[in-house]
Amino acid sequence: MSVHHVIAMGVSGCGKSTVGRLLAQELGGEFLDGDDLHPAANVAKMAAGTPLDDADREPWLRAVGQAMAAAEGTMVIGCSALKRAYRDIIREAAPDTAFVHLHGTRELLAERMAARPGHFMPVSLLDSQLATLEALQPDERGKVFDIARSPEEIAHDAAEWLCA
Repeated sequence: MSVHHVIAMGVSGCGKSTVGRLLAQELGGEFLDGDDLHPAANVAKMAAGTPLDDADREPWLRAVGQAMAAAEGTMVIGCSALKRAYRDIIREAAPDTAFVHLHGTRELLAERMAARPGHFMPVSLLDSQLATLEALQPDERGKVFDIARSPEEIAHDAAEWLCA
């Protein structure tokens, strides 16, 4: 099986970690939760209900790209990657990265976020994330998957797309 570098992307609550882990299993690779690469100041800011700005995100995105580039085999990283410019930062370090965009309705996303006890990201930041989100462009290697489907179905279909 070939090596894949994949970002499971989307706003908070879309299932990046769940689908990302399943996708890594499907591809025979590793999963890394991009949230674990956030500096403590970013986590504190989000936990306080303050959206991150581009200056906050840049070192985090560079860390995501570096982790991807350092992977010796298939790597799936869960990372919001909301803007084209953010995805470009990741691709600077790992140009072959593909993006699996997990997309759903605001209502479903809010419901999922509210059901996550102890997560640092409050539902109040969902609208700022949705406002920031930029769709994948035709020249970006990526595909959109509907989160109304089961995580297992999404991971399977994403693996098929990546291996095609």
